[in-house]
Amino acid sequence: MSWNPRALPDQSGRTFVVTGANAGLGYFTSEQLASAGAHVVLACRNPVKAAAAIAAIRGRVPGAAVSTLTLDVADLGSVRAAAERMLELPQLHGLILNAGIVHPPVDRSVSLDGTELVLATNFTGHFLLTSLVLPVLQQTPGSRVVSLGSIITRLLDSALDDLQLETTYNSWKAYAQSKIAMQVFGFELDRRLREAGLGGPGGVQSLVAHPGYSISGLTPGIRGVNEVTRGKRFVDTLQGFIGAQGKNAGAWSIVRAATDPDARGGQYFGPRFLTRGTPVLERPTRTSRDRAVAARLFAGTEALVGAPFPLAP
Repeated sequence: MSWNPRALPDQSGRTFVVTGANAGLGYFTSEQLASAGAHVVLACRNPVKAAAAIAAIRGRVPGAAVSTLTLDVADLGSVRAAAERMLELPQLHGLILNAGIVHPPVDRSVSLDGTELVLATNFTGHFLLTSLVLPVLQQTPGSRVVSLGSIITRLLDSALDDLQLETTYNSWKAYAQSKIAMQVFGFELDRRLREAGLGGPGGVQSLVAHPGYSISGLTPGIRGVNEVTRGKRFVDTLQGFIGAQGKNAGAWSIVRAATDPDARGGQYFGPRFLTRGTPVLERPTRTSRDRAVAARLFAGTEALVGAPFPLAP
């Protein structure tokens, strides 16, 4: 399937929520969806940064339909409050699970709810959010959930049997585990939706996308959204020679998963050359589709968020 990320299918009349949308991949995902005519809700933790992102999109996309929603995915109380607001939407065509920590802390930290911070930010908040807004997704024909994975899942592996990393924490392990969890979740969600009779074409479909090696210094500068020093720009430009790309290009895989009319639940999109390029279908890691790992992840996460996932295994 060929795909032109600069000529997207018309998204007029469709509504998308993008978490962590004030900068990076989330911002460019939102801008690209808005440029195709969608109404995009930027779900962000910081209202000031969210306002800057809204202003940037409106300046770059005349007539853009954008709004904001306060959401801190590392705070389960904030997730529940945001979910209540989202349930008021008449329709939700796409939920883009993007928010996350890209550079984890050197030392282990925990969220307000006691979950290891990287996992809480990158995954468990999204797990709870998805479970709570399933009703509005179900009432929207052809809706999609797009989980943001990473190429780090090809470099590091985890059976997800130690989610809290209380004695084995290191920053790379924490980040890799959170992204493995996101991919496992995305594929398992699609399987559960199908088994419940809610998935497939016309129903709720779950897809996974990764952005390749996308970095700030190769990303267009936008005031209040992506402001990079000359030194950072120089270093990242050098990384372009070894396969890096801007976050605007990294968002292409996410947007394709959300909007390609030929895409189907359970598919995995990433850059053509793994680290950069136009988005194509890719094969995920074996762990990402391991049902035993998925069962362990769902059970462990239900305990962390204090609520069962509404779709049975």
